[in-house]
Amino acid sequence: MKPKFNFLLLCLCICSSLFAKTPETKRIVIFALDGISVEGFKTAQIPNLNALLNEGALSLTTRVVMPSITLPNWTSHLTGSGPEQHGVTRNGWTMKNFKLPPIETDADGYYPSVFQVLKENNPKCRIAFYYNWKELINPFNKKYLDESCFLEDDLYIENFQKAFDFIIKNKNKSALIFLYSGHTDHTGHTYGWMSPEYIRSIEEADIQIGEFIKKLKQEKLYKDTYFMFLTDHGGINKGHGKISVDEMIVPWGISGPGIKRMNLTEPNNTVNTAATILYLFNIKQPSAWTSEVPMSIFDK
Repeated sequence: MKPKFNFLLLCLCICSSLFAKTPETKRIVIFALDGISVEGFKTAQIPNLNALLNEGALSLTTRVVMPSITLPNWTSHLTGSGPEQHGVTRNGWTMKNFKLPPIETDADGYYPSVFQVLKENNPKCRIAFYYNWKELINPFNKKYLDESCFLEDDLYIENFQKAFDFIIKNKNKSALIFLYSGHTDHTGHTYGWMSPEYIRSIEEADIQIGEFIKKLKQEKLYKDTYFMFLTDHGGINKGHGKISVDEMIVPWGISGPGIKRMNLTEPNNTVNTAATILYLFNIKQPSAWTSEVPMSIFDK
């Protein structure tokens, strides 16, 4: 009787595995372009970004945190908090060179980022961080990243390929991919915001975004992917960092399953990015964060 019992038990286990519900896989790709003003976004010929965001929610009234410079704002995007919480107040911030300590830290002294919270709550989730401005990584603990790649001299096209390869490698797993380029901001500093060169830099990035999306569609990975379009500040003349509308108000967009097609008009801030990401992964945000999810972007 024992062999018969073992055979029945084996059959039961097989049937259970066949009908068991597998965990839902979430994939979020962040297109992060530095220094995109609202006027720059509206003026540039960006058919790929427009097509993507026409399928979701787009805000042209999102406010950045003060000061309107790069590192404090990208840190705010990815930590759900402003500088008064995370302590990153300038581009030269490092773990050893700061004035205001973060209100809370992990064991290594870093303020909790979306990467940390996501990894701690979903260890199997794969996280990638691609960038071409070396200081950008400073506020984030690399131990929560499965892959990171820095390209010098404003190069960025290679990182689009690396991000695509990362998605293919982990296509059956939850994943967060942060894909950043600072060449748009540097062009603004060199030639001026709204200069032909600045507008062209946005259009060049749009071409790469289009190629990236095309390849995802070919692999049938487009429809179940969330996409976010983020920037950190606008600009005026050849700079930024003050409180003009051109510097403080930026585009912010998201598309994907269950995202409403709409123009987001409710108040929105760059700190809300991290909260939105965790919400999509069904993870509660840390109590130290000040971000809120713009709930109107979701289909009821």
